[in-house]
Amino acid sequence: MASAPSSSEPAPAEHRVADSGVRAGELRAGELHLPAAARELVKIVVVGPFGVGKTTLIDSVSEIRPLHTEEHLTQASTAVDDLDGVRDKKTTTVAIDFGRITLGGETVLYLFGTPGQERFRALWADIAYGALGALVLVDSRRLDASFDVLGLVEESGLTYAVAVNTFPDSRHYPEEQLRESLDLAPDTPLVECDARDRNSSVDALLALVEHLIDLDARAVAGEVRS
Repeated sequence: MASAPSSSEPAPAEHRVADSGVRAGELRAGELHLPAAARELVKIVVVGPFGVGKTTLIDSVSEIRPLHTEEHLTQASTAVDDLDGVRDKKTTTVAIDFGRITLGGETVLYLFGTPGQERFRALWADIAYGALGALVLVDSRRLDASFDVLGLVEESGLTYAVAVNTFPDSRHYPEEQLRESLDLAPDTPLVECDARDRNSSVDALLALVEHLIDLDARAVAGEVRS
């Protein structure tokens, strides 16, 4: 799958993420504070259908201990939540997941994961408020589950990138087929990732950030020409 275009071979993800000395999910005394070199603070929402891997991705990349608002799934929830394809899932996010990652030493991403179920859709506007972009996670085994989420993101006007989270039993589809199925614009970044893997998840976030930078540069160039 293609990622955001680059003029040169990209460095490995671990070289592009600030070395905080903290592994994903750990927190040491003093690490609550922002890196001294931080210049840009960016809010990003991580969205997608129920069970697609949003919590896992934030866990993988966060340089602070992630905040989770999870509850155990109960028998009562089966009447309102679609568990098709995620029968083994035992917990669910009921408000937000939150994490933080520093890219390149100067850009700090605040990651807000949204609940995937329809019954929590009312929280969407509040969670997305002030966000600069969205990373949309999709599951190729159930692409139709992503349609409503993509619709919400587009209605909100957020710039977004799409990351196909790979599962052990996922089929691989050509990029063109996925773009057509998801009705993506030609310039919308579409990448594969493994939400369990830090480097892979960082690359998905970088695809979004590079897309935001590219769009901003185009807008500035347009203003200069006019």
